[in-house]
Amino acid sequence: MEHKILGLHHITAIAGNAQRNYDFYTKILGLRMVKKTVNFDDPKTYHFYFGDESGTPGSILTFFPWEGVKKGKNGVGMATEIGYSVPAGSLDFWKERFEKHGVEYGKTREQFGEEYLAFRDPDGLNLKLVVPKHSDDRQAWQTDEINSDVAIKGFHNVTLTLNNVGPTAGILTDIFGYELEEKEDDFYRYKTNTVENAAIVDIHQDPTAERGINAGGTNHHIAFRVKNEETQMYFRDKIREKGLQITEKIDRDYFFSLYFREPGGVLFEIATDNPGFTRDESLEELGSALKLPSQYEGSRDRIEKLLPELKH
Repeated sequence: MEHKILGLHHITAIAGNAQRNYDFYTKILGLRMVKKTVNFDDPKTYHFYFGDESGTPGSILTFFPWEGVKKGKNGVGMATEIGYSVPAGSLDFWKERFEKHGVEYGKTREQFGEEYLAFRDPDGLNLKLVVPKHSDDRQAWQTDEINSDVAIKGFHNVTLTLNNVGPTAGILTDIFGYELEEKEDDFYRYKTNTVENAAIVDIHQDPTAERGINAGGTNHHIAFRVKNEETQMYFRDKIREKGLQITEKIDRDYFFSLYFREPGGVLFEIATDNPGFTRDESLEELGSALKLPSQYEGSRDRIEKLLPELKH
């Protein structure tokens, strides 16, 4: 069996108010809440998963909404922008929608030959909607207000900010099998050919930029996708051979995880496709009930009282 990284699996960010976070991603952006659970290390904090109908790897943006969290600062050693794929001709719809809902957004611009619209979520997280050069046939989650000809399909790319592109690029190319596809100004585009979508990591090289502060409105880590645990452990060995520290395999209920810091300081995760989000809820019911890791199930009553009330 050939072991491959299959693009992005998920991205995890930090938010403040849980209700505001939920409302923005489900009601304004029109994503599906795929799973409502809690932080493994802090069960009085939610862990939200937003994505497409089934939470397909490459569509999943997750949040730790910590009430009253201080504002973070984007900078070196972080994923500093997330790009979502949207259909051609949809950006005017999104501008009108952002205007209507008071979302901070910029002008339509172009990078790497692709039109995009940058915007921020209520906590200041940097996002953009990208019309990709290649066709994206993924089935988007639709709502009453957002139909398939404008809806978000999943990730297109993620941007890392680094002082020096070299060491991180070495991980992407030598271990993960990405290739440098294009360079534009001080941005370097790396892409894998193992999947059609969620396949791009852009690196913004800024030798003078300061290190970021990981808190509200910033990304915590990015996860790369592998098919199963066998492939995951193959890459664990490759990371260790490179002289980097990497965790043991951790069961996250819906996938298995390994974590390591790449040389530029970004926290990388390697996550499996299995077992998926329907292991404890049907496809139709995804995200409707609070699901707890087994070690917290005995404390459900206490945890439910500590968690902020969430109106769907």
